Amino acid sequence: MMDYIGIIGIFVVMGVAWLFSENRKAINYKAIGIMLVLQVIVTWGMLSTQIGAIIINGVSAGILKLVDFAHAGIDFVVGGLKPEGVDTVFVIDVLLPIVFFSAFMAVLTWIGILPWVIRVVGAVVSKITGLPKLESFNAVSSIFFGQSEALLAIRTHLDGLKRERLYMLCASAMGSVSSTIIGAYMTILPPTYVLVALPLNMFSALIIACILMPVQVDSEKDVIKISNDQGRGLFEVIGEGASDGIKLVAIISGMLIAFIALMEGINFVTTNLTGLTLQNILGYILMPFAVISGVPVSEAVTAGGVMGTKIILNEFVAMLQFQDMIPKLSEKTVAVVSTYLVSFANFSSIGIIAGTFKAISEKQMPVVAGFGLKLLFGASLASFLTAAMTGLFI
Repeated sequence: MMDYIGIIGIFVVMGVAWLFSENRKAINYKAIGIMLVLQVIVTWGMLSTQIGAIIINGVSAGILKLVDFAHAGIDFVVGGLKPEGVDTVFVIDVLLPIVFFSAFMAVLTWIGILPWVIRVVGAVVSKITGLPKLESFNAVSSIFFGQSEALLAIRTHLDGLKRERLYMLCASAMGSVSSTIIGAYMTILPPTYVLVALPLNMFSALIIACILMPVQVDSEKDVIKISNDQGRGLFEVIGEGASDGIKLVAIISGMLIAFIALMEGINFVTTNLTGLTLQNILGYILMPFAVISGVPVSEAVTAGGVMGTKIILNEFVAMLQFQDMIPKLSEKTVAVVSTYLVSFANFSSIGIIAGTFKAISEKQMPVVAGFGLKLLFGASLASFLTAAMTGLFI
């Protein structure tokens, strides 16, 4: 039963979304069914076939080789700061490679490779599922870029969009991660599950958004105009990419310092009052969702605590907490929790997305801020959907 409990979890998650749907009559069940089938095919292909294993191993090796390239630059600049006998310094070994990845992604965008891939895959997703082109493009774009960058690319469309279309765009952004930090994730979590989560999250975010706020678009209005900056030189692009990476490292470092310190403070209070840590409390609250995602009952409280930490704080804090647990947990729990953690579904992302809209579409910022909690609710359900789908094949 445990091997297939994820099937129950998938329908429970979608059922919860259906209960909170704003327009059940407009739900596109055909598109949802197609995306579920695509998730099954992708997950099965990546986790249960030899070709999938070869592809995942190849991509993992390629990304980890890029991490090695990053360390060549890091060692030259700050290598002497790493104490002798210490295997890992988080800022040096995990965060600083983000600077190189950011520059590398900027180069791929400047060359035109990434925009072409995003356009082609977005068009295919739209054609197969019947979802609007703009939402499909943004969902694919969100796999490669961060929340803000993906929305910036479609900023010329934002002012004229209805509330439900804004929700789907924001859901894709929050339910994804940025390629610039995939390398960092892969140094903490098993690389296979990080890569599996990327396509699954795209479909999960769209599925839950289709249920919570169904979108209907006239075909004549279904067009895409992509914003980009032309005329920049290669070295300017590299410099800007590196600068963006440094800013991202600083932001992540600051958030980790604040959130981990906050968690210690909360644990001090809750432990003295109740004898339970924040992770224990969250673990009991989210235990049912962990179980229906495929986590064995004996490990469900532990898994639920990590999942809850991601929602309350952020994915990096949860990953660091989970990293030390991995050798002690079953493979299924590791797979389910790892894929769950690979997204931006947390409270701080509400502020990031609202802040992005204030900068690029102040007219729509109050609308986005108004459904902020529902956005987090939907993104969290999408993470559970991804986790449950992964658990089916472990």
